[in-house]
Amino acid sequence: MKKEDVPQDESNLASANFREMVYAVDKDGKYTTSLSTGWDPKKIALDNAIKEIEERVANARNRVLNHETSPIEYYMEVHKMDIPVLASYMGLWQWRVKRHFKPSVFKKLSQKTLQKYADVFDISIEQLKSIDDGKS
Repeated sequence: MKKEDVPQDESNLASANFREMVYAVDKDGKYTTSLSTGWDPKKIALDNAIKEIEERVANARNRVLNHETSPIEYYMEVHKMDIPVLASYMGLWQWRVKRHFKPSVFKKLSQKTLQKYADVFDISIEQLKSIDDGKS
């Protein structure tokens, strides 16, 4: 697109006084950079992604409160992680992390393992054990 056609639609970027760098063609036909406050299709996509994340967090929270999963799954969602990423941070196999989602297994985790999860999520062990005390 031409530099003068770079979209300047209202978006989350504009409300936070941020601009995104994009590539455009200048009047000589050469590629250059330009700043954009955003454009509607991207705003819609970002809003949908944020809404999906919020729904996943809410679902995980409800599953914890219903004793269907452990708080580990909730905090994983809050921190926008998935099992492979969390397992990597923990230095564990994915199947072990997934096993820790079981409330009965979670209750038996050692202090060392709980502390490692707490460190990954940047919370205390007490917050890890009770989602009501943590981020919600």
